[in-house]
Amino acid sequence: MRKGFLLILFTLIILLISCSGDNFQDQQANGNSNVDLYLNSVEEMPLPIGGMSAINRKVVYPKSARRAGVQGVVFIRTYVNTKGEVTKTEVIKGIGSECDVAAAKAIRETKFTPGRMYGEAVNVQVIVPVRFELL
Repeated sequence: MRKGFLLILFTLIILLISCSGDNFQDQQANGNSNVDLYLNSVEEMPLPIGGMSAINRKVVYPKSARRAGVQGVVFIRTYVNTKGEVTKTEVIKGIGSECDVAAAKAIRETKFTPGRMYGEAVNVQVIVPVRFELL
């Protein structure tokens, strides 16, 4: 009985995985891509042009955070469109003291290489860490 259940469960998982890929290919072939659809995982993930140092150069460490000795890493969910532009940011894990806002602002000002799936540029969401460290 248990082997039968596991076989059915495994078959359903494989079916769901294979259908999701076909659906993406069908949308691309028909030109019916949903502009609000942002994928989590693609063949080529978006990368900031100039690397993480490009983002770090744009980060302005808030004076109030410096005075308070606030340090840590802010994790920002970043939505990158097919042109490599950041369309939206969300703080996933912040450290407060205006650092969250500064990190999101620096990422929004950064251009990315677009993510790619099946050779085509696609909308992708990626989580970007921004480190705040007092030297």
